[in-house]
Amino acid sequence: MASTTSLAKRLLLGRPFRSDKLQHTLLPKRIALPVFASDALSSVAYAPDEILLTLSIAGAAAYVFSPWVTLAVAVVMVTVVASYRQNVHAYPSGGGDYEVATVNLGPKFGLSVASALLVDYILTVSVSVASGVSNLGSVVPWVAEHKVFIAIIAIILLSAVNLRGLRESGTAFAAPTYLFIVVIVGMILTGLFRVFVLNEDLRAPSAALTIVAEHDDLTQAGFAFLLLRTFSSGCAALTGVEAISNGVPAFKKPKSRNAATTLMWLGGLSIVMLTGMVLLARATHLKFVENPMTQIVPNAASEGYVQKTVTTQLAETVFGNGSILLYLVGGVTALILFLAANTAFNGFPVLGSILAQDRYLPRQFHTRGDRLAFSNGIFFLAVAAMVLVVAFEAEVTKLIQLYIVGVFVSFTLSQAGMIRHWNRLLRTQRDLVQRRRMLRSRAINTFGMLLTGAVLIIVLITKFLLGAWIAIAVMLVLYALMVAIHRHYTRVAEELKPTDERPILPSRNHAIVLVSKVHQPTLRALAYAQATRPDTLTAVTVNVDDNDTRAIQAEWERRQLPVALAVVESPYREITRPILDFVKNTRRASPRDVVTVFVPEYVVGRWWENLLHNQSALRIKGRLLFEPGVMVTSVPWQLRSSQDRDLDRLDRVLSRAPARGPRSHGTDPGDGDQS
Repeated sequence: MASTTSLAKRLLLGRPFRSDKLQHTLLPKRIALPVFASDALSSVAYAPDEILLTLSIAGAAAYVFSPWVTLAVAVVMVTVVASYRQNVHAYPSGGGDYEVATVNLGPKFGLSVASALLVDYILTVSVSVASGVSNLGSVVPWVAEHKVFIAIIAIILLSAVNLRGLRESGTAFAAPTYLFIVVIVGMILTGLFRVFVLNEDLRAPSAALTIVAEHDDLTQAGFAFLLLRTFSSGCAALTGVEAISNGVPAFKKPKSRNAATTLMWLGGLSIVMLTGMVLLARATHLKFVENPMTQIVPNAASEGYVQKTVTTQLAETVFGNGSILLYLVGGVTALILFLAANTAFNGFPVLGSILAQDRYLPRQFHTRGDRLAFSNGIFFLAVAAMVLVVAFEAEVTKLIQLYIVGVFVSFTLSQAGMIRHWNRLLRTQRDLVQRRRMLRSRAINTFGMLLTGAVLIIVLITKFLLGAWIAIAVMLVLYALMVAIHRHYTRVAEELKPTDERPILPSRNHAIVLVSKVHQPTLRALAYAQATRPDTLTAVTVNVDDNDTRAIQAEWERRQLPVALAVVESPYREITRPILDFVKNTRRASPRDVVTVFVPEYVVGRWWENLLHNQSALRIKGRLLFEPGVMVTSVPWQLRSSQDRDLDRLDRVLSRAPARGPRSHGTDPGDGDQS
């Protein structure tokens, strides 16, 4: 019978997949779009909010610039999508920006991209889920009162769905993503048709509000800075574009072509929805501010007013207050924002696996779980995202300030790497058709590098003090940590590398059997030690109580055991230290001698029995492992409770331990850290 824990895991995650089923998890374009592009598509639910609330600092009159800011964001989107279409064709292995930067710019740049992407993936989950809670709270007040709790539950559910495997998570997310596209595009077209064709005077619920500018004395330079800050906030719409280049291996063949087509779909849909939302907000005189308590003038219109998200306000304007379509928009928007985090749940584990393979992260990140997903990466991402949600109280405005920096670092370095990639190929390519194609690709990547680099500078200038410095600090910490991990693995590999010299055999083997009592485990250990035919054999007991020691000596003599029993004095009732001293003195006589210590141990069947037995043995073994020339052998004695243990279940648990990699490939420096 399966245990309760095992049964719950199967109900939540499903049955394990065989490794040869990996090909069945590959995605067609129609499923890959919601899996990898839901982050960029769902950004239309919070990017307009950030554009409008930033402009509100200068008052409602500044909203006139919102279409122009959106147009600038759309230009960047087109450029990035065109640039990444070159990436997926040139590097279809799934390394994405990390692989491009590492191969063409060097490991340091590649690691910089990796640290930026890891931080960005964590923030993608936090921001998307927090924004989803805010949108759902706009139509369900109870959710707004428990934002942090709902956000954590959403992250846990997303983790469970992704742990079931990529294809199943993609299928689960396809319907909501396509429903979101239909609902938002339908709302935009309906609203614009009513305003510009039917000439209806649609007015948002916040249209009658009067906004007080937080800074009504802005100079031209100050206002220009505000526009740049607005633009940098709107660039949140670009997050997630890089996920497709990291997920190319998950596409069905032809992988590169399918990934490039999905990128084009992503860019077109994102631009249409983002520009449509902002234009409709302008046409309906919608207002959205950063701090309603101080920016809205108290009057009849503001009495009892609770600010809702831009998406919810537009739905209420177009479909009417209380309409079922209003709740459909609010619910689907919240759902797609929750699912947008799935982009990170697909990208982060894959990148973590590649970094682990390159020895920059622990080998556990390279291990696939029961359902062929990178379970350890998914679990780490979920925990990190939950920490951020709790720390920033699931507030989108607070979290968004940490956002974008990482993704534009990776954008810029990736495009710089692609330029060097094309330069290298052009030096050897003689075919004119291929050269023209490469020159065109290089021009696209060059323009992309210049534009994304400019955006990165703007983001750093406008958001550094608002919270971007936190993301930068975390990137630096991750970079240093990965360098340290790689240095450790390299050092271990160097130490484990076999030399050409033949190993020197020990001159003698001294066996020591530890004795706590004269009982069955001790007698078995003694017999086994004799069977190994050591050069010398000694039984050792530590005198911590005179009466117990005399009883052991008396029983030893009564049984006439053919091995000398040495008694080590311990005036301070220590056990480990006297045994260590005895072992060292035994080996000190000759450095070429080895000492084999036989430790009798109980094998128990219940977890709580481990707390009652073997504690001294564990301490002694743990300390002896650090002694050169000392071998430690455990001699088990199975108690009756161990006979009731479900060994088949134990085999299943042990088989899910981190894989040590193919043995035929030689020594892996990570193997020694997974025991």
